[in-house]
Amino acid sequence: MLGQAQRFAREVATGVKHGTSLVEQAALEASQKYLETMIPRVKQVIRQARERIVKGNTRVAGKIVSLFEPHTEIIRKGKAAKPTEFGKMIKIQEAERQIITHYAVYDQRPSDADLLIPSLEAHHSRLGRAPRLATADAAFFSARGEAAAHAMGVERVSIPNRCAKSPQRKKLQKKRWFRNAQKWRTGSEGRISVVKRRHGLDRCRYKGQHGMKRWVGLGVIGDNLINIGRALAASAKA
Repeated sequence: MLGQAQRFAREVATGVKHGTSLVEQAALEASQKYLETMIPRVKQVIRQARERIVKGNTRVAGKIVSLFEPHTEIIRKGKAAKPTEFGKMIKIQEAERQIITHYAVYDQRPSDADLLIPSLEAHHSRLGRAPRLATADAAFFSARGEAAAHAMGVERVSIPNRCAKSPQRKKLQKKRWFRNAQKWRTGSEGRISVVKRRHGLDRCRYKGQHGMKRWVGLGVIGDNLINIGRALAASAKA
């Protein structure tokens, strides 16, 4: 099939195959363009299949898991129910009243620990000040990030350190404000699930990386409109 596709694309390019009308020629050229896009992807799939089956190598450079959405990444987050997922990593951060203040769709999955400082910078850029309190899960922790957050003006940082050994750190993580911030963060995980169900962020219906970013952006706008409306209605009643 690959050889046949290559011959067809080559014959259209050289004029061996041509349409009898402008419409037919345009259709042939569109098919040629499509095949020239798909042929390298199919070759890559063949290479990685040979590496995996024949050589037992599961780490092939440039691995793709979808012919139609080649930017799709393999995401392993250690979840028991879903040990392996496919898609793109999305970061969503929110403030009070469940308002999403920033989101990002990453071309390549970064380390969570590298996201704290950019997230705080995004918050400051949009709201004109650092948050009084910043909270995230343990994957976001780094001593460098925590120190940078305080330097930026964040009064309290509630990010657990799984490797905490010092009595001072253990005491800090048991304080009421620290534990309450973690409870709030746990609640935000549930709100992410709501965004997925309510606005379809569990599956992108658009094509390509730009389509993915547009789909997520529209979902964020839709959710913010609902939550901003609720906040305004509650303020009006107060």
